[in-house]
Amino acid sequence: MRLGLSLGYQTAWSTPADHLALAQEADRLGYSVVWAAEAYGSDSPSMLAWIAGQTERIDVGSAVMQIPARTPAATAMTAATIDAISGGRFRLGLGVSGPQVSEGWHGVRFGKPLARTREFVDIVKLAIARKEVAYDGAHYTLPLPDGPGKALRLGFHPPREHIPIYLAAVGPKNLELAGEIADGWLAVFYAPEFAADQLASVAAGRAKVGKELAGFDVVPSVPVVVGDDVASCAELVRWYAALYVGGMGSREQNFYNQLATRMGYGDAAREVQDLYLAKRQRDAAAAVPMEFIDRTSLLGPKERIAERMREYAAAGVTTLSVTLFVADRDSGIATLRTCAEALELAGVGE
Repeated sequence: MRLGLSLGYQTAWSTPADHLALAQEADRLGYSVVWAAEAYGSDSPSMLAWIAGQTERIDVGSAVMQIPARTPAATAMTAATIDAISGGRFRLGLGVSGPQVSEGWHGVRFGKPLARTREFVDIVKLAIARKEVAYDGAHYTLPLPDGPGKALRLGFHPPREHIPIYLAAVGPKNLELAGEIADGWLAVFYAPEFAADQLASVAAGRAKVGKELAGFDVVPSVPVVVGDDVASCAELVRWYAALYVGGMGSREQNFYNQLATRMGYGDAAREVQDLYLAKRQRDAAAAVPMEFIDRTSLLGPKERIAERMREYAAAGVTTLSVTLFVADRDSGIATLRTCAEALELAGVGE
């Protein structure tokens, strides 16, 4: 198992300079990859290109580039360009986002997300491999059949004909699709105790194309808080968990709420959602079970984090990407170092 760093996106309490400093420290410490996110604020490829130019060895990955935000060809162009300027260090993470962002921000209908993802990835692969991009799908047709368009191929040679593709997936069908068409899975709220069913879905997808789980990168983004008191550490993660389980999406369609239910926290998930949607965020945060937070995070002193890392490795994780819940840049750098020391103590690093 290797370590990664999940930076997320820019917020009111972060700066590009902070994220660059953390990425550079992760590079020095031997982390394998740094991921940047996007929702409806800062975009991931701009941040990754900037970081790539100021780091040496660490891979840079999108977690994610939103499928509704770009055409497949534009996505391939961006991926190939960042791969070129980074010397072959780019990883392309893709996700469909959710109905509210897809339809409200990008103006793209959310229906049939799995079929759209499959076609999107097909076209991205064609373009990056510098093959002629001609495609006749239910959602994408290239070139358009009734105009002057012609089938084109990427106009320069990127370092690699295949850039690793990751899917952000939560539900069983999406997990199966990730196993079938991608090189890795970007996971959230990954708990070793509940990973077997999720990995079985991935394995089913791999089997469809004659592959096994070996070589497939399982990459959960895991909150980490270092401290002596586990309960106090969990308080810093509680609001994040409430936002996703309670407020990310609608009452009818919240993938994270459904995941918490599949993990056995159905009653709590309903309560958290009811409170959050009633604008009682503080009560929603208080309703998130401590067990759920602890099972999906790295909390406590270095030795406890090391023991938990062993459990993540045993549960199939190949890249453990830490999300830092810290107050400032210095605390973040210290936490990165503690995680590197914990992985060495755990004895499960590559």
